[in-house]
Amino acid sequence: MPIFKSIPIKKIINGNEITTSDSVIVTNESYSTSGESLVIVKEVEECNLFLDSNTTEHVVVKSMTYVLVKSDKLIDEEYEEVELNNGACVEFRKVGDYWYILSSDGLKNS
Repeated sequence: MPIFKSIPIKKIINGNEITTSDSVIVTNESYSTSGESLVIVKEVEECNLFLDSNTTEHVVVKSMTYVLVKSDKLIDEEYEEVELNNGACVEFRKVGDYWYILSSDGLKNS
């Protein structure tokens, strides 16, 4: 299935200039971030989303399905992965050697 990206923009991340999109809609079973500010995951049963700290330092993930978020760095200094269920929205920021969850809409009703 296709990945829909907004108009390309240039950002400086980790001292490197990258060309990326401000937002992306992911409809694939796996995706690696590349500098986007917003990733929306939908129209797929589940998705493995990789936070790439070489290209991304801040991203909001909106999950319209089950999403397993993994990273090359620990999340909140202790987690290797975070599970998001349908409707969840989580903001991640890379600071130093870790990814931190800055905001989350919490648990959704099942």
